[in-house]
Amino acid sequence: MLREGEYRIPSGCAISGFINKDGRRVDGSAIIQSIALMQERSNGLGGGFAAYGIYPEYQDYYALHLLFEDKLSRNQVEELIKDNFYIEAEDRIPTRHVRSIGKAPLLWRYFVTPRLSKIEESQETEADFMTRLVMRINDSVNGAYVVSSGKNMGAFKGVGYPEDIGEFFRLDEYEAYSWIAHGRFPTNTPGWWGGAHPFTLLDWSVVHNGEISSYGANRRFLEMYGYKMTLQTDTEVVAYAIDLLVRRHKLPLELAARVLAAPFWQEIDRLPAAERDLYTRLRVVYGSLLMNGPFSIIAGFSGGIMALNDRIKLRPLVAGSKGATLYVASEEAAIREICPDVERVWYPQGGEPVIGRLEEESQCRLSA
Repeated sequence: MLREGEYRIPSGCAISGFINKDGRRVDGSAIIQSIALMQERSNGLGGGFAAYGIYPEYQDYYALHLLFEDKLSRNQVEELIKDNFYIEAEDRIPTRHVRSIGKAPLLWRYFVTPRLSKIEESQETEADFMTRLVMRINDSVNGAYVVSSGKNMGAFKGVGYPEDIGEFFRLDEYEAYSWIAHGRFPTNTPGWWGGAHPFTLLDWSVVHNGEISSYGANRRFLEMYGYKMTLQTDTEVVAYAIDLLVRRHKLPLELAARVLAAPFWQEIDRLPAAERDLYTRLRVVYGSLLMNGPFSIIAGFSGGIMALNDRIKLRPLVAGSKGATLYVASEEAAIREICPDVERVWYPQGGEPVIGRLEEESQCRLSA
């Protein structure tokens, strides 16, 4: 009889997410219910969530979620934080006892704003300053890891089935306008608290089903721009690639998707001249960010979500909608579990992004 670890399930992992485009905030019960339906895609070695709009009282501060293996690593990180930021508030991330969750690391959160003098000294933008500090902690402080670092959002993840992780982090007590979730079945990388999904940077968060076989080329390209891959998983490059393309290089999200899951050359050759020229330039400049291998991802960001398949759709992805809510998941059943009367269901083509954004008036209301 084959035992766990002696065989491989390449189609494993589950992803799910939704956004209320009208800005309506709901607790984490629905996203937990959705991802729990796909438990057979997980094996208990990783589960996680990202939520947007959960800290309205601290919406102007970066919410640093951190895990520490010991008090020494926490002390080292706190020295860095105090030296570079003003701390508005801090506390232990609330959890509850869950029998199936083993010993957890220290889980802490800080609501901070960068010291202006430090930004001026670095001659960086505020976002680049934040990115460098996140990379520094993850790369140089043993036993410490930044789980998330955006504003008015947070990631919650660990070793366990996702529904148990959701209960552990008391996600029923948070309210968000957008939620994404992941159930992990690690095949090539270890199952550990920092290696669970989502992977984040600033407001970006990514959950992923599949395998990035182009990881080496993707990693080398991103390292040229100062990104450090430290988390022992291929998914890390996806979050950083989106940050580079959209935040730093100002590509629209729709075009960034066409870099990650680029059309084949024969498809580009059949396009009208203007489009052919555009996609040719994208392939030439960003060819090393093409994500090869089977994947489906959901990327969360402030004000929206994006779901994307690899260009030949080797991993499942389904979308649905009802009213102002957009749903995306690995399986249609995961959508119908929380929205039985979904109005529209469709299966996106390979490389076709599904993007949902807050309506303009909702965005203004939430930021007021």
